[in-house]
Amino acid sequence: MPKQNLWTAATQKRASDIHVITGYPPVLRIDGVLTPIDKQALSESEVNALIHKFLNENQYKRFLADGDLDCSYLLEDGTRLRINCHMASGAPAFAARLIPNKVPTLADVEMPGAVMNLCRQRDGIVLFTGPTGSGKSTSLAAIVQELLNTESLNIITLEDPIEFRFLPEKGLVRQRELGTDFPSFPEGLKHVLRQDPDVVMVGEMRDLESISLALTLAETGHLMLATLHTPNSTQTIDRIVDVFPPHQQAQVRVQLSLSLKAVVAQRLYPKKGGGRIANREILVKTPAVANIIREHRLAELGSVLQTGAQDGMVTFEKDLKRLIKEGRVEL
Repeated sequence: MPKQNLWTAATQKRASDIHVITGYPPVLRIDGVLTPIDKQALSESEVNALIHKFLNENQYKRFLADGDLDCSYLLEDGTRLRINCHMASGAPAFAARLIPNKVPTLADVEMPGAVMNLCRQRDGIVLFTGPTGSGKSTSLAAIVQELLNTESLNIITLEDPIEFRFLPEKGLVRQRELGTDFPSFPEGLKHVLRQDPDVVMVGEMRDLESISLALTLAETGHLMLATLHTPNSTQTIDRIVDVFPPHQQAQVRVQLSLSLKAVVAQRLYPKKGGGRIANREILVKTPAVANIIREHRLAELGSVLQTGAQDGMVTFEKDLKRLIKEGRVEL
């Protein structure tokens, strides 16, 4: 299949991902389902030709040397691709995530007002969690664009790679890409204070050093927006604390109880009529939640989520019942 036909098919069918593997036909992920779009398998030379379109010579040499490379690519229609080129069974392959050229609005992602209100505060940390492909980056993008539209803020993003391109109406934005603009997330976070930020968005908190720096920034009068690959609120807090050595964990629990604003965990379900819709669990830091985190009584978070509707909290189950009752998804 010619390159242009592949991208055209993906955008017309509103696919979220493209999978190209030597010896297989191209496959699209449409509404969460893998769908082949051709019967003809691609040869190694055809896959290599596609990869050469994304990568310059230096990148291609790194890909051949390392067997893995992340990059982004801009299509003629403005759609961005987040691409991972890799080797599979000794032959080239790649997976590409399609990033729409228009940043979604809060209405597009159906972001609850309680979460957006927390993101208007000038310190603390708001975490978006969920498995890969659960819409974390899309939700974060909608929040960042809303802040740039409505407030005079200096926002700095650390991304791997840059996905949505923000267009500020009132504030400033610096979008920095891993490997091009900064060498690692810890290094990017170390220097971000010298850039006079109001809000810092971190594409992913991956290790002890980046998590520690993000918590420190959240305590020093900056709003941190970040993602983690954890399935729910309880496991998010567990993951943050457990990444530290045992002798530091009590201190980290205190730090987290002070700086955390909210955990927004997401899943995506097929929506009636096509597309997908977010099912969310939202944990808002209240005095009760802060005590639970500080005293390591995480088993009690479930009951707090059940009874915290007045503070903007909701469980996955309650939110899913709402979506079913409204006829948005099928049981």
